[in-house]
Amino acid sequence: MDSQNAHILVCDDEIDLREMLQEYLGKRGYKVSGAAGGDELRDILSTNTVDVIIMDINMPKEDGLSILRSLRPEDTTPIIMLTAAGDVVDRIIGLEMGADDYLGKPVDLRELEARIKAILRRETISSSAKAEKADGGCAPFGDFLLDKDAAKLLAADGSEVQLTAMEYSLLKVFAANRGRVLNRDQLLEQAHDRSWDPFDRSVDIRISRLRRKLETNPEKPEVIRTVRGIGYLYDPK
Repeated sequence: MDSQNAHILVCDDEIDLREMLQEYLGKRGYKVSGAAGGDELRDILSTNTVDVIIMDINMPKEDGLSILRSLRPEDTTPIIMLTAAGDVVDRIIGLEMGADDYLGKPVDLRELEARIKAILRRETISSSAKAEKADGGCAPFGDFLLDKDAAKLLAADGSEVQLTAMEYSLLKVFAANRGRVLNRDQLLEQAHDRSWDPFDRSVDIRISRLRRKLETNPEKPEVIRTVRGIGYLYDPK
């Protein structure tokens, strides 16, 4: 998941802080909702998919720890708690109750954004692993079948198609993200390619090679499609 798709919910009774976070995160591509307390937060959660909650601990009507207690364990939305600089006990209690992270006030906006990105990366990896497990050991790629248990790509006649290690890793990433558009950074990060340069086009070259092996017509790909301006989509149907 990236910031273009993520929905952030900011829960804080201080309207100036809510508006500041909404403006800052909104300019960076996030969808941001604000809540003044627990009741508004629950209303938003009941009608929206939220990816990360940023919640102050010290609120007058219902404090953040009480709200956290009411949400867990049924609601597993990642939560970053905002705490006063010296509230070590509250931080420990929050983490034990199921908070994912905490950040002291006054909030450093760049650090907050970095922590949001870290949580979103963890959620993406976790979702991919669950999807891969649910898919079982095989994934279709046109007339070919990726056997993940045997780490092989098989043609319709059962013969093995030779793949490089990176080509195999990319196919595994696509199989775990069926129907989801992935940009170059996401593909390379999930494929664990540590040698890539973020400014090069190495992923495009590798996908071009895969298409020559997989697609009936590599010039008009149907299995691994290009989504112009965004990235690539694996759609076996």
